[in-house]
Amino acid sequence: MQHDAPDIASPSARVDDCWNRIGTRGDNTCPRLAVHTRCLNCPVFAQGAARLLDGPLSDADLMPRADAATRHERAATGITTSRGDASTQAALAFRIAGEWLALPVHLLREVDDVRAIHSLPHRRSRAVLGVVNVRGALTVAVSLGELLNIERTGDARASARNGYARMLVAAHGGGPAASDSARHHSLHNPLDNSPQNSLHSSLHSSLHSSLPVAFPVDEVEGVVRFAQSALLPVPATLAHTTAFHARGVLAWRDRTIGLLDAERLFDSIARSLR
Repeated sequence: MQHDAPDIASPSARVDDCWNRIGTRGDNTCPRLAVHTRCLNCPVFAQGAARLLDGPLSDADLMPRADAATRHERAATGITTSRGDASTQAALAFRIAGEWLALPVHLLREVDDVRAIHSLPHRRSRAVLGVVNVRGALTVAVSLGELLNIERTGDARASARNGYARMLVAAHGGGPAASDSARHHSLHNPLDNSPQNSLHSSLHSSLHSSLPVAFPVDEVEGVVRFAQSALLPVPATLAHTTAFHARGVLAWRDRTIGLLDAERLFDSIARSLR
């Protein structure tokens, strides 16, 4: 019987590893062996290999390699990428100027490309950059660099490995319902006929609820998982404002990451919006 090659153009097609069943690594009953002698010479094997190489890697494919590459590092620091250990915590690490910071992942709503920020007239705080359109909702954009008094040095950009600026959207509590409320308010409120009213309404809503806030950042490293025991005390060398907003620091790879305290951070944001 003829063994047809799989359709590699179909993303849902499963690769039939016939070489392991009826080929040279199986029971050698494949009729194509009479022509090609070995599976390595067969076009079915070549197409199956091409599909496996061109297909995306799953989490199951990636995790063993990541574990093998960083096992010793995690053992030394207490930082892990295990998803099954309930005792671990997760935070998104990012860079602002020369400072590496992290936010607990449960605060994050999305990570997106940088978008245009519309400045606000007569703003009282330099930390408030303006508002940005996030999925149809006017969202307050805040500079963590200004809020935490992080200095931008001339070589800050040179410290980036990836160099991709991002926009983080986070909320202290709330969730999708809060975002839906903001979207409904910003798009369907008949009283908000002017951009000025919409801007002030967005600020007022963010101050008195758990609506999302946007943070432009210079670079995103990714999610870091760590045990509570890996969280170190805030060093005295850390800038006073940053230290006040940090729960502790994580020693990760060749850098120190400040884990931000959600309560203090969003309290400072609320005060900057008054």
